[in-house]
Amino acid sequence: MALRNIFVEGEPILNKKCKKVAAVDDRIREQLDDMLETMKDSEGVGIAAPQVGLLKRMCILEPEPDKIYYLINPEIVGTMGEQEGYEGCLSVPGLIGKVKRPLSMKVNALDYDGVMKQYTFKDFEAVVASHEIDHLDGILYTQKAEDVHDPALDEKQKEE
Repeated sequence: MALRNIFVEGEPILNKKCKKVAAVDDRIREQLDDMLETMKDSEGVGIAAPQVGLLKRMCILEPEPDKIYYLINPEIVGTMGEQEGYEGCLSVPGLIGKVKRPLSMKVNALDYDGVMKQYTFKDFEAVVASHEIDHLDGILYTQKAEDVHDPALDEKQKEE
């Protein structure tokens, strides 16, 4: 496993639509392992392939410690409800913004072993899944968000 560089807002790869993964093989699993290590090292709860320079439709979610989902070629097959909250992104360091996301969603995707599964994500898991799948379509949360700002400035203003 290896740490990869995280591409940040302004890098063209982050605005490109990713290509489907043809087959889940050892090379893909090695890339997923690298992505997971990079995400954990950066204290993220999700990471998508374009964030580490790969134009492949795959992402990883870890909405809770040690609850890891590998989504390869994810397809959203249904959503319900709506929630709004602040989120950040490893590719937009230091900023947060308020985004509307589904309250729950069903996603079909291949897992780490290449097995097709259907996942139901609710609440925070739905936020993370929606955020990471957006990356695969070249969408950053800042394109959907309101009130994008540096939360450290909020703390400074409270102290003053």
